[in-house]
Amino acid sequence: MLPLRYRNKNVLRVEFFLLCLVVPGIIMVNKWAPQMFLFLWAATIYGYLVMRLVYRDRLRTLWNWQAVCWQNLKPVLIRWLIACVGMTLFLLIYDPDRLFGLFHYRPEIIPFLLVLYPVVSALPQEFIFCSFFFERYKDFFGSGSKMVIASGVMFAYAHCLYINPVAPTLSFFGGLIFASTYRKTNSLALVTIEHGLYGNFLFLIGLGFYFYGGNVQ
Repeated sequence: MLPLRYRNKNVLRVEFFLLCLVVPGIIMVNKWAPQMFLFLWAATIYGYLVMRLVYRDRLRTLWNWQAVCWQNLKPVLIRWLIACVGMTLFLLIYDPDRLFGLFHYRPEIIPFLLVLYPVVSALPQEFIFCSFFFERYKDFFGSGSKMVIASGVMFAYAHCLYINPVAPTLSFFGGLIFASTYRKTNSLALVTIEHGLYGNFLFLIGLGFYFYGGNVQ
């Protein structure tokens, strides 16, 4: 009976309102971005428990490592390379003083960033905004372009907690890219790798300043 109740549309509406709108709004208003990872992993644990309770069959095929193949990686890498050029040009125009600043001011954290970001940040985000979101709210948004847009919008809204225009704007486009990849492959593994590539490059060139909770005053 409990899994059926968790599929009830009224329950889904309340959950969506609280989890996707209210909680990020509270974080923004209170400027709790420095504690972002606490909220991120709390949401991930909640999503995992719901998936385990209600969508256990989907949870078994969540990673779908078979999708991590050259046929899928090739378009992902081409798109990433184009985006890398775009992000670099954007920073060069918007805030040139930050370009490659990480190499000058905090070079010691770069190896840790490259290894930890995909696991600690990209993975939970893609679980929430792709694996959980696609499965949980398909009754509202379907499984096509509406779902991709909805995921991208919610991904951007969640990044408003950094209180600057750059983070949500770039996150909207990134969210659309990641959701499109997930829609085509149903692979948490592939979309996490893709997100990790974007996130690592973003921090390496200096755009990470706009995605760092410690900068929110």
